[in-house]
Amino acid sequence: MKRLILFFCAVAVAAAAISGCGKSDPASDNSSDSPVITDDSDSSVVSSSDTESAVDPEEVYDSRYHLSNPNADINARKLYDYINDNYGKVMMTCQQESTWMGSPEYEMDYIFETTGKYPAMRGLDFMNSDFDGVVQRSKEWHERGGIVTICWHTGVNGLGYQEALDDTPDFTRLLTEGTDEYNAMIENWDKGAKALQELRDAGIPVLWRPFHEFDGQWFWWGKGGADNFIKLWQMMYDRYTNEFELNNLIWVLGYSGEVKDGWYPGDDYCDIIGSDTYDGSTHAAGWKKLNAMDTGKPLAFHECGNMRRIEIFESDGAMWSWFMIWHTTHIMGNHPKMLELVYNHEKAITLDELPNIYA
Repeated sequence: MKRLILFFCAVAVAAAAISGCGKSDPASDNSSDSPVITDDSDSSVVSSSDTESAVDPEEVYDSRYHLSNPNADINARKLYDYINDNYGKVMMTCQQESTWMGSPEYEMDYIFETTGKYPAMRGLDFMNSDFDGVVQRSKEWHERGGIVTICWHTGVNGLGYQEALDDTPDFTRLLTEGTDEYNAMIENWDKGAKALQELRDAGIPVLWRPFHEFDGQWFWWGKGGADNFIKLWQMMYDRYTNEFELNNLIWVLGYSGEVKDGWYPGDDYCDIIGSDTYDGSTHAAGWKKLNAMDTGKPLAFHECGNMRRIEIFESDGAMWSWFMIWHTTHIMGNHPKMLELVYNHEKAITLDELPNIYA
């Protein structure tokens, strides 16, 4: 049929009776914009541009900064670009939620009532296996235009804060594939991974901060020392990235206020580095230690209690990518006037000031 069509087209061209039918067979034309003659009986001539699928936007978007995961999805890359573009110039506001004060909006409502603003970022926690709740609140916050960061207080096999403190695993067995200890830990990890997959499938990037304050060694994940922690971190990174394809994660490595040497898992295993303290300072000491690591990654003040004025952060030379005030008594321990000054400062980014990052 195709040869018959081409024969008639050639005749038509020679006779100049039919315009446009004298195109060459696309099989013999190497130009990318050659039209395609279909095999349909109506012998329609269709432009190749009409038959090509839409261009994948992930192939078009040119990231300005590169995440550790080369397969990071477009929204994660856009968020990481936004963070890097603003790093050192402004600080994003962030608030950790609680879920036991009558409303999961307890802290958010208080901040709005006190400052007239909402934080740009919301801190959540998979603690006590609250996977469904965290996923739902993350979706709602993202829908409002906000940024999501998630940590996880968990025992080796699950549960919450107390187990995170009390568990004392045998790291030789814990890090050996096939042992009961390893299998139980992986089963718990996979529950978190499936929740994060829900957020991935919804197009929501997550600033993922597992195993925080590891170098403080009060949580089980730090009790085995630096080498075992590095193995643990890399194991989760590889499992979540390669097996679960959690390409929506931006990995936040969260030191304690001490920022001890020897605990860094490597540039290929994290994207943002942070530290925390509750001493009411700008944590300039932590900033200097992290900055001296010279990783080129943004730095975050990922937990704090009482805030200082933005001007003091500037004068101390510690303009973190964001600060996150901890929940309940910690946010309430700040003087309302201080919160108002911080949240309304021109160099503090609040929810209403975030652009449409993912446009």
